[in-house]
Amino acid sequence: MPTLPSAKKRMRQNVKRQAANRTRKSRVKTQMRKFLEAVAAGDRDQAEQHYRATVKMLDQTAAKGTIHANEAARRKSRLAKKLAAV
Repeated sequence: MPTLPSAKKRMRQNVKRQAANRTRKSRVKTQMRKFLEAVAAGDRDQAEQHYRATVKMLDQTAAKGTIHANEAARRKSRLAKKLAAV
C-alpha cells in the first residue's frame, strides 16, 4: 500500500480509470457482437446501423486512450470487410 499522499491519490485515480476503461471496452465488445450477429443473420440494414454505431464507439474509445488508434482502425477495417460481404 502506498504511504505518500501523492501515491495514494494516484492509486485512487488508477482505480477510477480502470473502471472507466473496463466499461468502454465492454461496450465496444457488446456493440461489435451486435454487428456480427446482424451480419450472420444476413440483415444488411441492421448491420449497417450497427456498423455506424460500432465505428463511432471505436473512435470515441480510441480518443479517450482506452485502446490504441491503430487498433481501432484495424477493427473498423475488418468490420467494413464483413459488412461488404453481406
